[in-house]
Amino acid sequence: MTVTLSIPTARSLKDKRRVVRSLIARLRNQYNAAVAEVGDNDLWQSCRLGVAVVSNEAAHADQQLAAIVKTVRQETEAFLVDYEIEMV
Repeated sequence: MTVTLSIPTARSLKDKRRVVRSLIARLRNQYNAAVAEVGDNDLWQSCRLGVAVVSNEAAHADQQLAAIVKTVRQETEAFLVDYEIEMV
């Protein structure tokens, strides 16, 4: 899954990194998912995350990704702009 976020409160890359690192750590710990910043690295108020989960059932992977999207939507410092799910 690819998640695009807006971070309107970020005034520097340091501000952005603080928000993104916190969110990545929370998603990794809560969902045991692989999460990394994969785009918009040089933009202060935008972030693109790549999220991967592995399961032997597509339904379980879909439920886990839906829960991750819900958690990202509840984030107060970053706003979900868009997301795209690809099942392989």
